[in-house]
Amino acid sequence: MKKTEWPIRWDLLLRYRLLEIVALWEGRLTTNHICHGFGIGRQQASKDINTYLRELAPGNLVYDRHLKGYIPAPDFQPVVTRGEPEEYLELACRHQSLSDCFENLDIGLPDSCVVRAPCGQASPEVTRAVITACRQKRKLEARYLTLENPDGETLVLEPHTLVMTGQGWHVRAWNDRRQGFGDYRLSRLTGQVRVARDKSRHREEHDERWNRMISLKVQPAAGLDAASRRLVCADYGIEDTPLEVRCREAMAPWLLPMLGLPSGGREGDIDNCQLELSNADALPAWMKAPDRRETSATQADTV
Repeated sequence: MKKTEWPIRWDLLLRYRLLEIVALWEGRLTTNHICHGFGIGRQQASKDINTYLRELAPGNLVYDRHLKGYIPAPDFQPVVTRGEPEEYLELACRHQSLSDCFENLDIGLPDSCVVRAPCGQASPEVTRAVITACRQKRKLEARYLTLENPDGETLVLEPHTLVMTGQGWHVRAWNDRRQGFGDYRLSRLTGQVRVARDKSRHREEHDERWNRMISLKVQPAAGLDAASRRLVCADYGIEDTPLEVRCREAMAPWLLPMLGLPSGGREGDIDNCQLELSNADALPAWMKAPDRRETSATQADTV
């Protein structure tokens, strides 16, 4: 490939994406973000920011002397990212989201397609507040919408971790009103989301279901014939014994449907199940309750 066929050098593109994502979703960008992210010197990082502003997006960032960093301008428009919260959240979870670059760069790769399930988007303002509350271990005041209360109710949450469940982004948080931990969709936080001055009293180390690890032992469903069982084993990498999947107890209700299993490991249309749990009896009792809304906020708050 000729050098002139690249619109932007690959390493520069990654740095531009990082600075754009951080500026938009954290609200403050410094050269340290680029230095630490790519192991480069401050002078090069400063040059990257200036080149981005001069050649790609003039006026997108404004230097704030009080914050000692760049902030997004009121008319900020992403040029090397989509401006969606999942880009920051994937970055925060240490995933490398590079697929969007492929459609813009002709680098000779075979055609590919990334299938994404639709999910509601949280605004930058809401996402920044959630990230700040998690990072600074502070309470979060927000109005939260549910199917039971579409008009919403004002909650005081104590968030500790952002979670991607495959059905959208959530924040794991203590709910003062319910006196328990649960998962809350970012897209359902509405109105003015405020980070309180008060420090959180219920933190990650207090979330028992989050910290407790459990094993899900997965095997081909008993109703399959021998040939089908071999095929399912090949699909999931199952060998002579059931495949053991370790996960946080709080996340098991989300992981089981990803494996084509009902969240209790038993109910559902058995004819369509390729897998089953060999240790379904060992699941925590709250997961097997007839009405999980009464036993856990994990799914009740995200329905």
